[in-house]
Amino acid sequence: MLIRTLKCEFPKQFFVYYYQIADFDDKMNWSNSEFDEACEQLLIPLFEGVSRAPNNALSGLGRSQRNLVKEAISSDEFEGKKGQRMVVWTPGCRVMLIGMGEKDSLGHRLARNTGARVMSSLSKKKGLSVCVRFTSGWTGERMLDFAEGMMLRDYEFLEHQEIDDEYISDPWSVEFQASPRHQEMLAERLQLIHSVVGGVHLARDLGNEPANVLYPMEYARRAEEWASDKDNVTVEVYDWDKLQELGMGGLINVGKGSDRKPCMVLFTLNPDADEGEQRPCIVGKGITFDTGGISIKPTRGMWDMKYDMCGAATVFGLMDSLHSTGFERRVNGIACLAENMPGSGAYRPGDVFKTYSGKTVEVFSTDAEGRNVLSDGLWKAGEMDPEYIVDLATLTGAVVTALGNQISGMWANEEGIAKRLKAAARRSGEPVWRMPLNAQFRKYMTDSAFADIRNGSIGGRAGSSNSAASFLEFFVPHRGFDEDSEKIPWVHLDIAGTAWGPGAKARSEGVNPLFQYGTSGVHVRTLHRLITEE
Repeated sequence: MLIRTLKCEFPKQFFVYYYQIADFDDKMNWSNSEFDEACEQLLIPLFEGVSRAPNNALSGLGRSQRNLVKEAISSDEFEGKKGQRMVVWTPGCRVMLIGMGEKDSLGHRLARNTGARVMSSLSKKKGLSVCVRFTSGWTGERMLDFAEGMMLRDYEFLEHQEIDDEYISDPWSVEFQASPRHQEMLAERLQLIHSVVGGVHLARDLGNEPANVLYPMEYARRAEEWASDKDNVTVEVYDWDKLQELGMGGLINVGKGSDRKPCMVLFTLNPDADEGEQRPCIVGKGITFDTGGISIKPTRGMWDMKYDMCGAATVFGLMDSLHSTGFERRVNGIACLAENMPGSGAYRPGDVFKTYSGKTVEVFSTDAEGRNVLSDGLWKAGEMDPEYIVDLATLTGAVVTALGNQISGMWANEEGIAKRLKAAARRSGEPVWRMPLNAQFRKYMTDSAFADIRNGSIGGRAGSSNSAASFLEFFVPHRGFDEDSEKIPWVHLDIAGTAWGPGAKARSEGVNPLFQYGTSGVHVRTLHRLITEE
């Protein structure tokens, strides 16, 4: 989504933002208003115990329409319980009553997920104009959560499909209606949410692209194109020659088995801001396809390995959302991109290579490639003297076994940043669970007879997500690369269980209603909140 942000030149406490919305493919056009027209489809979310239509709930409906809706609300068939829905067919307007459960129990998650589920149930054949009418009992925060769920679910990836003649490609037109006292807040905050969700959709687009279309240098090309018309964004690409010049052995070795060579993409938002100040750096694993290399994966599930670049997709989506929301401070992003293939030039189990840090790695498995490319990215991040580093990676299957598909694993070397990120994740509905870093797991990785560290654990599968995180910690620099100083605060997010759903259009609504299939764009919203709500 392309958003133009204009800032008035007033003192800081009087900053006012105006937004001009431009169409973003087929994504939602939204507006907010007081209770007025009912649109072609009218959504009325109601709390349990409501036996008659609240004030303004039926505004814009004719007498016969109002009577039909009144009867439905007062009937025993609709009680407003959580998850309950009733459609009332009236002439010219499809009215959906949505049960929200008890008012006091409505939290962020329920409001957001209900908005998403309602969005998934709408049919464009019933009309593109939708009114969501928030009446008595609704707070501003819960309205925003409901709207965010709708925006997140308003996503399809049809780039490579022939579209049926009956398919309606026009975007939804959604109007969020509430009392006058909420209008100013809704106008500002809904625009912010829409801009952030645009970054989520971008991350999903990147992750859903097949590997024959999106490979390392194509990601780089898209990043350069995205930055080309933005004055406050720079994108630098380290191509094959540059990687060799710098000695980035992690990226070089993982990617040298493919004809499509690896690269590193460096994003900087507001490069001229915050001179002399430490600012965040976000690092993403970007394996555009992972065969496992010489340690080749089994056939089952390999088609999902185009999703192994979702960490890098989140970095790109985050930079887009920060730019679109007008964030004015500096943020750095690093995408470590490679294709892991078993070609004649591929690295092998038993090989030893030198990383960008100068530290050497003994290869136990070429399928433990993500940590290898991140070793270069983390060390590069240290050169930027960041306030903190967050890396995201679809790193281990073990984290899926441990935490399932709704919680990302989190490892951290510092309490402050760990608590801040966990709070941002919880508020965003993208929960994380902190996992251990200790000497046992470090020893599993560093006890190599031939190199400084191995990329596989002598402990085998036991605690393998923890040992993988310990490998990454080994490449988190000390401040100023001074061994006597503290390590830079760092968080590792293993998103192997949360980055995507089933490859077919079959994702269970009860699991995660915010997306239907493919990639989720996980943690774009979490990191945006972490960075902007300091």
